[in-house]
Amino acid sequence: MHIDIITCLPRLIESPFKDSILKRAQAKGLASVNLIDLREYAEGKHKSVDDYAFGGGAGMVLMIEPIDRCISDLKSKRAYDEIIYMSPDGDLFTQAIANELSLKQNLILLCGHYKGVDERVREHLVTREISIGNYVLSGGELAAAVVTDAVIRLIPGVLSDETSALTDSFQDGLVAPPVFTRPADYKGWKVPEVLLSGDHARIDQWKQEKALERTQKRRPELLL
Repeated sequence: MHIDIITCLPRLIESPFKDSILKRAQAKGLASVNLIDLREYAEGKHKSVDDYAFGGGAGMVLMIEPIDRCISDLKSKRAYDEIIYMSPDGDLFTQAIANELSLKQNLILLCGHYKGVDERVREHLVTREISIGNYVLSGGELAAAVVTDAVIRLIPGVLSDETSALTDSFQDGLVAPPVFTRPADYKGWKVPEVLLSGDHARIDQWKQEKALERTQKRRPELLL
């Protein structure tokens, strides 16, 4: 999988791709993440990528010209399955969407900043809009990092135990059950006996019951 992230602040999200699972995925050749500096496609002495909004109002708007040049350049090099704009009012990002995107080969993630992008970008250049939640960030960079992490970890071979991603929260419509590790008894706080029993059928049943119980308590909307 290849993901190009277009941003006017590439240094803001360099670190997530240099450690842990995302770093290993790239080292294995299973995924590549390329940060594209939008200013490289800007013109003029100051390489400006934003301007004031027509009609007035506070905040600056990312201009369509450098974004169009950037996307056109990238599309001349490979075919993209999706060109995604990270937007507060996009489709709410879910595990199901992460699963879907993990089957793609090439993605562009466009990060807005300031007051967002010229509306014509949304009308003519992107194929999809995604939001990671009902709140506003300073820009789409952190949201793009979240989506990238959620998608790449699903690629076969990225995780050392490929069953791990299949047992994550939301994969079966439930949140994950509680998990424990050593010691079995800490300050009198004990691990449930069933998990120490070695009876895998009972353990699976316990996990399913606890996942359902936790979902009903914490995320009941998932059961509707």
